[in-house]
Amino acid sequence: MKQELQKIYDAKSVEDRLYQFWLDKKYFHAEVNTDRQPYTIVIPPPNVTDILHMGHAFNCTIQDIIVRFERMREKETLWLPGTDHAGIATQNVVERFLRKEQNKGRDDLGREKFIELVWQWKEDRGGRIIEQLKRMGFSCDWQRERFTMDKGMSRAVSEVFIRLYKKGLIYRGKYMVNWCPRCQTALSDEEVDHEEQQGSLWYIKYPVLGTTRFISVATTRPETMLGDVAVAVHPKDKRYMDLIGKKAILPIVGRELEIIADDIVDKDFGTGAVKVTPAHDPNDFLMAQRQGLVAIDVMNDDASMNASAGKFAGMDRLQARKYLLKDLKSGDFIEKVEDHTHSVGQCYRCKTRIEPRLSEQWFVKMKPLAEPALQAIKDGKIKLHPARWTKVFINWLENIHDWCISRQIWWGHQIPVYTCEGCDEVVASVKLPTKCKKCGEGTFKQEEDVLDTWFSSQLWPFATLGWPKKTADLNYFYPTDSLVTGPDIIFFWVSRMVMMGLEFMGEVPFQDVYFNGIIRDAEGRKMSKSLGNGIDPLEMVNKYSADAVRFSLLDLSAEGQDINLSERTFEVGRNFSNKVWNAFRFLWMNLEESNLENANSDFIQEALSSKKLDLADRWILSRCQRTIRKVTRALEQFKFHEANDAIYNFFWKEYCDWYLELIKPRLYNSEAPEKKQVALAVATVSLKKILQMLHPVIPFITEELWLKVRNKQDAESIMISKWPVENRVFIDDNSEKELEVLQNMIGAIRNIRGEMNVPPHKKAKVIVAVSGQNGKLQDSILLNKEYFAQLAKVDELECSKTAAKPPKAASAVINNFEIFLPLEGLIDFEVERARLEKNITHLEKQLEGLNTKLQSPDFLSKAPGNIVELEKKKKVDFESNLNKLKTNLESLAA
Repeated sequence: MKQELQKIYDAKSVEDRLYQFWLDKKYFHAEVNTDRQPYTIVIPPPNVTDILHMGHAFNCTIQDIIVRFERMREKETLWLPGTDHAGIATQNVVERFLRKEQNKGRDDLGREKFIELVWQWKEDRGGRIIEQLKRMGFSCDWQRERFTMDKGMSRAVSEVFIRLYKKGLIYRGKYMVNWCPRCQTALSDEEVDHEEQQGSLWYIKYPVLGTTRFISVATTRPETMLGDVAVAVHPKDKRYMDLIGKKAILPIVGRELEIIADDIVDKDFGTGAVKVTPAHDPNDFLMAQRQGLVAIDVMNDDASMNASAGKFAGMDRLQARKYLLKDLKSGDFIEKVEDHTHSVGQCYRCKTRIEPRLSEQWFVKMKPLAEPALQAIKDGKIKLHPARWTKVFINWLENIHDWCISRQIWWGHQIPVYTCEGCDEVVASVKLPTKCKKCGEGTFKQEEDVLDTWFSSQLWPFATLGWPKKTADLNYFYPTDSLVTGPDIIFFWVSRMVMMGLEFMGEVPFQDVYFNGIIRDAEGRKMSKSLGNGIDPLEMVNKYSADAVRFSLLDLSAEGQDINLSERTFEVGRNFSNKVWNAFRFLWMNLEESNLENANSDFIQEALSSKKLDLADRWILSRCQRTIRKVTRALEQFKFHEANDAIYNFFWKEYCDWYLELIKPRLYNSEAPEKKQVALAVATVSLKKILQMLHPVIPFITEELWLKVRNKQDAESIMISKWPVENRVFIDDNSEKELEVLQNMIGAIRNIRGEMNVPPHKKAKVIVAVSGQNGKLQDSILLNKEYFAQLAKVDELECSKTAAKPPKAASAVINNFEIFLPLEGLIDFEVERARLEKNITHLEKQLEGLNTKLQSPDFLSKAPGNIVELEKKKKVDFESNLNKLKTNLESLAA
């Protein structure tokens, strides 16, 4: 018995029920299946720091579209989910929580207790994130959920570290690093955000020993001069050649500094002389190594000044700057101060200004790892979408620097290096050594630093599949197929996964990388907590539905472009879901069980061969096949917006606006049941293809309708139904061209009715004058009179080669047909004439004012270019509308 269908689609009663249905059926789960081609995607693991944001929702929507598409193409599809421990970010969040709730710092708890607290946080937040992903309808294989610090990942991390260490690609040394005083840890170059800031450039005079001369240096960070060990000039700078080898005196401190020559000095910056501070500047550090200078570190871990800063010890760096500048000014050591815009590095997590600092850290030699990755990109083994990112990727790999991988925090993978307390022998080991091979002692101390979060994340594509063990999963599902991520982590994550995949698996980790755009607010600003402009995806799901959120995000996205988003955006998705529901409901009211069984390709092909299909049937079937081809090709090419646009236009503008309207006479004609049966079969088959093409984007409503409309031949779930394949048997160029002409004619008649203010309920007579070469189309017009009656309220249609324009008739020319619509009896001529004349007068005045503005030199020179172009376009529109009104007025007099 056919179920009653609600008038309004209720997503809340559907989504949770269907998601549980999918879980119960294990549709998301993938197994090694040698009879099927595997398709693998690993999720970019969201951090356990907080709940999901709209960027996650967008990124995962694209992944789910790919996964559902490939699953329907009968591939063994694995979408592997998980979360990231996010070292610095998570530690910062938990520290803030601890301070707020208990007024304690991590040192009050100690390392072990603090890590226990972070694990509790992870269990709570990580579980919440997974539930949010499920609410969005994402079809991840939840039986394979991973975490970057689970046992398997930890084992893989240690193994990779040890292998790279033994290969000489990991080393420890004292080098210049980016230091965050707030997080009190080193950062890699990629973890530093650079921002242009307005600051000052101080010119400080250093007395030259034994003379009355000064040598001036320019600096943006005067507090670091307390660590100066030399003054450097370019060896060919004639201004200073006589000073090379002499001594300068460090103001306030009184330390003697040698004046040295070095090619790195830019003669054109500042005075051409620079202070050399090896412990606080990367270029100075390299210079000191060449010149044999000893570095002096004047700062503590928190960027306060240490004992080497003399009387400024204990002050914060900016406080020390203030008092030092005061002393320099009183000693007449400041020559001048200039405004200066420069790039300031900030910690990517806490936004504290970083300090370049000399520190002992662990590093990875990147050049040997980058070379195979670079070659793989150049050889096309990995394709980036959009392709413009390829150049950026190559440029970074060609100019790569060693990677600082140690972090001075507690939460993360502790570096698997142990030092023998008996002889200082250093051992890299998966577990604590029991005996030193060098001295025989058995007491070891593990390195306290942890590894950069990205060190574990870079192993995600293969470590999650069982590596370093040679598992069946790893052999079958690796390499993965596609990666969907944001361009902001192309260097953090994507490049390193490529390097690690090649180093440890001998293959690239994926063939395609799609970079989605960044979600911004309606004003184009990046969404952030500080701006308070974020939109919670789960709130939108509760308000509009998961399908609505997914569809709306995709509807806004061009390939790889950023999205400007407001809450009202999601009304688009909700409206579309309602349209799908209403279209189905219209069919449902006319369908019987027998109609559902006839809704298959065999029945339609038999109807085609026996000429039971009318023009509208042949047209919609042909348009459906073209849409299948277009959508499939777009999804294969990662053009998601193009795919969405194609199916949207076919469903709304062709299937609903035209086909369902064109078949209504057959559905309501009780005297021709066979025609009704054919129309319902074509409509239902077409709708099922539509539902299948829409399923990757809006999975819930499509599944709900599939379960109602499917017949015995169809899959028990749309998720495991076969993706539609273009059937060229139904491609019909002639029917498409024929109906296009009728559509244009019907559109012209509708326009005439609208422009001439013909009441919607009044039926009109239409006369069509046919030219000699349109004989076949004339037959089509007469054969399909009911289309005009149904869609243009035409109750009498004449079509001949001798037709002439009757008096007081509006007209239009379409495809060499002249269309006449007699207005007698349809409108009140006097009222309509007065309305048209009033509108013409109003529009002429508007056009006069617009012409005056566009002829004004003042407006043209001062108005922004886009405003001028807007006004010019407005003029063209006004002129076009004015001509239409005058033509319509003439029709009344004719």
